[in-house]
Amino acid sequence: MYLIQTRTAINMVFQYTDAFVTIATTDLETSVCFYTNLFKTKPVKIIPNVYAEFQLKGVKLGIFKAKTTNESEFTNSLKSKMSLCLEVSNLEDAIAHLTILGYPPPGEITTASHGREIYAYDPDENRIILHQSKMDI
Repeated sequence: MYLIQTRTAINMVFQYTDAFVTIATTDLETSVCFYTNLFKTKPVKIIPNVYAEFQLKGVKLGIFKAKTTNESEFTNSLKSKMSLCLEVSNLEDAIAHLTILGYPPPGEITTASHGREIYAYDPDENRIILHQSKMDI
């Protein structure tokens, strides 16, 4: 447990009830369709034209439609330093699946000490890292 100290409240504890990842989109319908096909599951929560949520192994993934006033913040994925990393059991099968969906990874598989990976991108050009651990190879 970490303690947060401030001038007004010493020893207050930061508490949270859940953690999840969200991705912004300007076209919610296209993104929800992409992730539904990618994960082969429907969202567990959906608010039309606003938000969709997928329950994945180990994490919730929320997809929200960016407000018109904030769209410019999310239109250039190069500004983002975060990626959705998906551990896969077979990298070639995962690449084939994305290719069938119409989103083939543009680069080549790279090998690192921890395994093999390739970068792919969703319809809004958010980076998805497909990773296969060295133990699975």
